[in-house]
Amino acid sequence: MKIKVTQVRSIINRKENHKRVIRALGLGRPGKSRVHNDNPCIRGMINKVSYLVKVEEVQE
Repeated sequence: MKIKVTQVRSIINRKENHKRVIRALGLGRPGKSRVHNDNPCIRGMINKVSYLVKVEEVQE
């Protein structure tokens, strides 16, 4: 299964490690989206910055 991660809030004035997680997810500005495989590593990153992103399941 794949998931689509969309950044919905800016990373200005956020913790440095949260900024790094957003970059690692391939995001960087509000409105940008990336599709990732659904695995525990990606889920952990999403949980850390859940207040900055929106997650949707993608049909393959």
